[in-house]
Amino acid sequence: MSVSLVARRYATALYELGNETGELDTLTGEIDRLAVSYKESPELRAALENPLIAHASKRAVVNEIAERLSASQLTKNALAMLVDRRRIKTLPFIARALRELADRKKGVLRAEVSSAAPLGDAYYARLQDQLRRITGKQVVIDRTDDPTLIAGVVTRIGDRVLDGSLRTRLLAMKDALAPNAS
Repeated sequence: MSVSLVARRYATALYELGNETGELDTLTGEIDRLAVSYKESPELRAALENPLIAHASKRAVVNEIAERLSASQLTKNALAMLVDRRRIKTLPFIARALRELADRKKGVLRAEVSSAAPLGDAYYARLQDQLRRITGKQVVIDRTDDPTLIAGVVTRIGDRVLDGSLRTRLLAMKDALAPNAS
């Protein structure tokens, strides 16, 4: 079974539990924070994915991390279940799918904005206002820096990409000037 399908199933179950308990926003935030911790720590991933490490040790590690992040019991139970079923690898994918479901419920679109260098808050506020007018929905911007863009900004909203980067323009110019040079 594909990772995205597994993640979607777990995210849907968590979404429904969060709705039933009225803790959807809390649950979504906690799962996001735990997924970031998981993605950013190669040591944590290695420990949780290693089949030679005892199951009880993995559960203890996950419980300790959840405690440090002051996670709710619902989140702790979800993490324990992922460890028990050997699905902890899917945590980042579950977090993304859960965020999408929660955003959809609120009528929010999430835009991923990559820039060559950090941009000011005023720029992001203007961009957010423009995207809200274009889409007719509330837009939340996730910011990332990507020095490979050279200059400019790339914005992704769902399947739509608005690419205003210098890198893309230079590649287009190269293709136009020497179409067979690739």
